[in-house]
Amino acid sequence: MAEKKSFLKGKKPITFLDLFAGAGGISEGFLQAYTSDKYFKFILASDINENCELTHVVRYNYQFGLDTKFLTADIMAPDFMTRLLEKLDNVEIDVVTGGPSCQSFSLSGRRRRFDKRDNLFLHYLAVIRKLRPKYFVMENVKGLLTKDKGKFKDAILREIRSIIDDKNIPSFIMFLTEFLDKNASSFVKNCFLSKIKMEVIDDDDARVERNNYFSVLEAQFKSITRKIDYRLSKSNINIATIRHGLNLLRRTDERNAISAAIINEKSQADIDNDFFVNQFNNFISFIDDSTIINTILSAIDTFDEFDKSTNNVKEFREMIKLYSNTLDETFSLLRNFAKEKKETVELDKHLEDIRLYRVAKPIVALAADYGVPQNRERVLFIGCRKDQELIEAVPPTVSEEEKVTVYEAIHDLDFLGNGSIADTYGTQRIIPEYETLIRRREVQGHISEAKDAHTFSDWSKIGRFGHRFDFSCEPFYVRSLEDLNNNLFCEAPVLYNHQTSSQSDDVKERLSIIAKHGVYDDDCKVELTQLGIESNKRNYTVLNPKGQSPTVVTMPDDFIHYAAHRAMTVREMARLQSFDDSFVFQGKRQTGGTKRKSEIPQYTLVGNAVPPLMARAIANTILKNIQ
Repeated sequence: MAEKKSFLKGKKPITFLDLFAGAGGISEGFLQAYTSDKYFKFILASDINENCELTHVVRYNYQFGLDTKFLTADIMAPDFMTRLLEKLDNVEIDVVTGGPSCQSFSLSGRRRRFDKRDNLFLHYLAVIRKLRPKYFVMENVKGLLTKDKGKFKDAILREIRSIIDDKNIPSFIMFLTEFLDKNASSFVKNCFLSKIKMEVIDDDDARVERNNYFSVLEAQFKSITRKIDYRLSKSNINIATIRHGLNLLRRTDERNAISAAIINEKSQADIDNDFFVNQFNNFISFIDDSTIINTILSAIDTFDEFDKSTNNVKEFREMIKLYSNTLDETFSLLRNFAKEKKETVELDKHLEDIRLYRVAKPIVALAADYGVPQNRERVLFIGCRKDQELIEAVPPTVSEEEKVTVYEAIHDLDFLGNGSIADTYGTQRIIPEYETLIRRREVQGHISEAKDAHTFSDWSKIGRFGHRFDFSCEPFYVRSLEDLNNNLFCEAPVLYNHQTSSQSDDVKERLSIIAKHGVYDDDCKVELTQLGIESNKRNYTVLNPKGQSPTVVTMPDDFIHYAAHRAMTVREMARLQSFDDSFVFQGKRQTGGTKRKSEIPQYTLVGNAVPPLMARAIANTILKNIQ
């Protein structure tokens, strides 16, 4: 057993699982975190890719000696929840973490409309609804806050507030029935009750309520059209649009299946930036709830035979709009209704009881504030079950003057030449003007002269888990899960993932010129063109040794080493992310083109990860608040 008994003594385990786990940045941080009486117990991780599983299994099952499980599956698959529950085997989960894929709404690069990943957060929240953890953390790129002018952020907050407490459903329905009996028509009452029931009960029963909802709408429609000439009601295009639109809305499952199939086909065929994409997107929009509802409402408004002043037509119109609302939006409508009747006090009490989670405004966290040598901003949604303390911030662990610099992080790895592989630490390049940047720190970054303080690079070498673990085995690299199962390990070196690409003379000269300019600007591009070594790449960044790096990306040649004037190695990128050197990134170092999507090479594992020290700060904040 790798866990130290002295660490575990007197501490209560707080269970967590990590969805969209990737390389394991969140997992690393949560396993590092602890308080005097609590620590995190790692139950399960999940991702769609086998190389993520391989990296996790080697790290946590072999090195750490944990019995953490891994589920390699697509969270959007129909059987995902069933497989997840089987893996958990009735273990209660206190905290769920995860970062639904953010590529489709990242500020860097083009955004794809109707990318299937846009709705991954709904599948993530479906797991939250099922497991009911005390806390959950959903992290993503800062660009999420401004996507669709903030509508995407608002949608996430509404969905979180729509997760309800099952045990309070009966009392809420009873109250609502009595409230609507007094204050609404039977048509409005039945629509509201069916709408809320279809949102809060199990899928099969929800389908029954959905049918009830549309039966009530269709009955109202028949009542309205009875006063219209029979021939007109059968032949008018507006009446046909309303009737057929209700049929389309009722067939939600069928439309969703069509949309999912088309979006998947777009992804498989890589439909984007071509003459096909608009037609695909237009059709998906055309069968969406909101488009169908707007078409129905337009037909109602343009049909002159309807008496728009009557309550029947007004209520019919409003109850059609109700169908596409989230549960939280439905609650808001009810509250507005209660406000008109001056009966909000009791409704507010019931709404507070039925909502299972509270969430503060999204937290924008900067990695550099937590001892990470990188200016990486992430947005955090921390959902707090109503019996837990609300978390509104993750306090920084370093001051502005204490932030870790690039030179501190990677100076000791600067001994590689072109096309080199290092399996041990070499003699580093010393740059006197930067040596004063190297300072002793506590593990989370605070500058200290205590005996147990170390430099950032030394923390990376000795590791940040000494308080909790003795490794069950030394770090090792293995090519695949099959090789792992067959014990075909590669020879164990001292240093892993530290390899430079073999670059041509032109590439070396290009990078040196960019480094000389310090920035890849127009003047730099003119000089490169004059020398005949221009590049089609849109961006190069020369790392500033005295500051923090920009957001670490998945392409190694986006960054140029401040002194060696070359692309960065996986290990250097990992240092900028605050991974320990003992964390071995498995699988291929890099792959080209579309293979990066399926194979998830080492550079992608590193670039997509949450920095462990930032995750550690998040985890410590939860441990200090969890009850």
